[in-house]
Amino acid sequence: MVRSYRTIIERYIREFGDGPVDEVTPEQILTFLNRLTEGNKPYTKRIRFSQLSSSFNFVRNNIDPELRNTCDRPMIRKLYRERMPLRWEIIEKETIDEIIFRTTKVRNRLILELMARGGMRIGEVMKLR
Repeated sequence: MVRSYRTIIERYIREFGDGPVDEVTPEQILTFLNRLTEGNKPYTKRIRFSQLSSSFNFVRNNIDPELRNTCDRPMIRKLYRERMPLRWEIIEKETIDEIIFRTTKVRNRLILELMARGGMRIGEVMKLR
């Protein structure tokens, strides 16, 4: 776990190691994170932000209780927040039953039954012989 934090902490020290930690502004942190994660995927950006924020929290909890987490600003948190996954709209059981009941062809009814009751995907059903 320490290895994963080492990279970001070493880069932070290279950039801001000359002055006190509490004098680093949120704008400087944002610029640092943008430069650090340039060209990376959103998930990687979120991890780097979390690692830096956790490092500040560790220092605050164990060394200096007066230290404010520079990453804990609404603007920065919003940029690096986790995206909400898309939720599928679930069709009610009664609607599924009605669709199956109104299907006239036996083959199609069997396909729908296997998918609805058995939890099979269409590709799995179509491979059945």
